[in-house]
Amino acid sequence: MASTAKSPLGPTCRLGTFSEAAAWKSVGEGWRPLQGNFRDLGYSVEWHNFTTERDLNWSPSFHPGGVEICLNLTGRGEVRAGSRQLELTTGTAGFYFQDGCQLRGLRSGGERHRFLTVEFSVGFLARHIEPKESGLAPSLKSFLGGKSVTGVSAPIRLSYEHQQLVTGLNRPPVAAAALRMWYHAKALEIASALFYQPEVTEEFFCQRHKRQNHERVERVIAILRGNLAEPPTLEAISRRVGCSQFYLSRIFSQEMGRGIFQHLRALRMERAAELLREGKMNVTQVALEVGYSSPSHFSTAFHETFGCCPGLYPLRTLGAGIGDTA
Repeated sequence: MASTAKSPLGPTCRLGTFSEAAAWKSVGEGWRPLQGNFRDLGYSVEWHNFTTERDLNWSPSFHPGGVEICLNLTGRGEVRAGSRQLELTTGTAGFYFQDGCQLRGLRSGGERHRFLTVEFSVGFLARHIEPKESGLAPSLKSFLGGKSVTGVSAPIRLSYEHQQLVTGLNRPPVAAAALRMWYHAKALEIASALFYQPEVTEEFFCQRHKRQNHERVERVIAILRGNLAEPPTLEAISRRVGCSQFYLSRIFSQEMGRGIFQHLRALRMERAAELLREGKMNVTQVALEVGYSSPSHFSTAFHETFGCCPGLYPLRTLGAGIGDTA
């Protein structure tokens, strides 16, 4: 018999018949399962890309008896477990778990939300993780060890590699027949990156300096990605990152091989290509969405990037498969 638990938000949570589809009904195609099945395979990978006018309660999407990771590219969200709270801001990640339906989640209204979630059943994790392993997050260790607990992690800053991983999950480089194996491996890769605490080692000055510069560059990329249409000035970005604009320009070029606003253009083209593949906007609308007031300037930049005009781009990518969102 399916057990039940009362959610603090009111509705009854039926563990045996749970489905999160209703939680995302209001965002339509903004919720897209990529691979997996929580009940049958023990994991599920899902992509979210939507804007909501009002705050969105996403608590009903959390599987009872499961652990979920959120890789948050843009948009603010929060998950509460009693008095503990995980705040998900642009360019952060975290995980949360519950034995029933105690978690409470909220997505901020008036913002564009782009995030990937990976959900795991306890049974799936039990086949891959030994709860007594050293380095495993203590709260998760208790949960997997059989204690009836609910919890959230601290926010984790998404590295550039993590952000590239999210993009890759939307563009699998394997044949359709291999997708199940590929996503299974990627789900475990994400879990290994977030569930284990980094070992504390002595950090030399040069190492700390290099790490801080890398984190600054990652922060700049997150700021640009979240403000494509109206990016802040270089002075404003440098204030938010915490160093001079001249120093920031230099370390960004060293790290990325191009300047900050050259990278902004690349991000704009990436987003424009995504919108054109979706087919919901015309070329002029896409140009405005990514920050170009002149459609002709946008077309020139797009042609230089992709080798064709934006109007023909959807035809070139027709049938390209699942990887149509970045």
